[in-house]
Amino acid sequence: MYVYEDEYVTRRRTPRRTRAGAAAALLALALLAGGCTDAGGGVRGAPGAAGLRDPYFPKLGNGGYDVRHYALSLAYDPGTGRLDGTAEITARATQDLSAFNLDLAGLTVSGATVDGAPAAHNRAGDELTLRPREDIRDGAEFKATVTYTGVPEPITDADGSEEGWLRTDDGALAVGEPEGSMTWFPGNHHPADKATYDITLTVPAGLEALSNGVRTDRRTEGDGRVSTVWHSAEPMASYLATVAIGRYETSTSTATGKPTPPGKATAPATGKTTAPATGKTTAPATGKATAPATGRTAAPTSASASGPGTESATAPRSLPVLTAAEPSVAAGSAALRGEIPGILARQAERFGPYPFSAAGAIVTEDGTLGYALETQTRPVFPAAAFDRTTLVHELAHQWFGNSVTPATWRDLWLNEGFATYAEWLYTEEYEDVPARTHFARAFAQDANWAFPPAAPPSAENLFDPPVYQRGAMVLHKLRETVGDATFDEILRGWPEKYRHANASTADFTAYAESVAGKDLDDLWKVWLYGDGKPAKP
Repeated sequence: MYVYEDEYVTRRRTPRRTRAGAAAALLALALLAGGCTDAGGGVRGAPGAAGLRDPYFPKLGNGGYDVRHYALSLAYDPGTGRLDGTAEITARATQDLSAFNLDLAGLTVSGATVDGAPAAHNRAGDELTLRPREDIRDGAEFKATVTYTGVPEPITDADGSEEGWLRTDDGALAVGEPEGSMTWFPGNHHPADKATYDITLTVPAGLEALSNGVRTDRRTEGDGRVSTVWHSAEPMASYLATVAIGRYETSTSTATGKPTPPGKATAPATGKTTAPATGKTTAPATGKATAPATGRTAAPTSASASGPGTESATAPRSLPVLTAAEPSVAAGSAALRGEIPGILARQAERFGPYPFSAAGAIVTEDGTLGYALETQTRPVFPAAAFDRTTLVHELAHQWFGNSVTPATWRDLWLNEGFATYAEWLYTEEYEDVPARTHFARAFAQDANWAFPPAAPPSAENLFDPPVYQRGAMVLHKLRETVGDATFDEILRGWPEKYRHANASTADFTAYAESVAGKDLDDLWKVWLYGDGKPAKP
């Protein structure tokens, strides 16, 4: 996500789960689990936890299982706003389970099965509890299927911005950081539980239906509606899933692995596909994302280590890049969308091999969304925020945040600090503005010293300036301490070591010290965890 101080809108989040909701969830588990026995008559399984005890969202996510794959089939009627969904969730039990929870906000569940057999289900707030007919043994793989329907309602955050399923005049846009994805599909909605996805979207003819990953099928149904299937082969945290339905114009190209200087777009390799013409998309008024007042831009640093396996040190030679824009903003965004292959190639030289099998961007009209978001493989931008700085930031997140995903929401600075530092490095290379200049500017801003980046005081502060700007300052001080060569090794090695995994702040500090070959406690105490502003930069 892109958040700015002064020039940009700052988002704030507050936990939505209440004590009453938690108590209701516990009661539901107790009721469903009562009398649950194995075939021999002895109680064996236990309910999975209703929440993963995240420092800021303790009820988000669920215990007792690990999701491997989501197969979502979603039919949407833009006229009524009705969503009909089926979620097939393949998971592995991490304990003997008598019941387990899924996160789901709103919507009406019409049925549930586990391994094909009907399962009892109960709702308590945002918790959907399923009790299978038979206990699930620790280590066993199982498939839970939930059918549901309704008109999804977005989540409104403390700053007035919205997340979740956002209805538009001719379709919808779905974004989910940190918990909005539960407004449109049931799941284990904590970043610690990543999974692969297949998302099938069925919409009226004449509309595009976009999501993450690679488009694997597009077909016309018997009733004239069109179904599009998207496959994400690499693990994804649920907050990074996206859906965009509307009259989008799409373009496709291929990342060749050759960096392109800023301002020089690569022409689409396969031409331009135009979605059925005009149509204006608006959504719940969340405010406009403001474009930067300055020409800040950014990207990653240089490195020389080779990536895992046989992947190229640059962007994959055949990486498909698909971008989409609403008709009113398609022409104005076309040139910058065309720069994506070149930017990715340069980032791959610095961060290591691009971690996914697809790339791109979605650009919407202003008014639908008040911020840009790093949705996996295909970041989403309101038109006013679609500039090169923001694009570099969100593409850098594909390595930092999407592939290496925070273990808890307290570790969010590992996403935003790295993506912000990517901006500084971009201007250092292409605009002759040293990263040290950005560091000095950030040091002078009092807002960046409100709290340590690794310890936001509450969920409301997760998207505040210290997480971004001071997070980037930590990385610059690390660079100055260990030198450019070692820093580049850390910058490239970190996303390689935790590729498609989760990592914590402690994981990062330990990794940096192992590469640097020395104790860096003094640096962490002042810049990462320190409460006050140092006397000098």
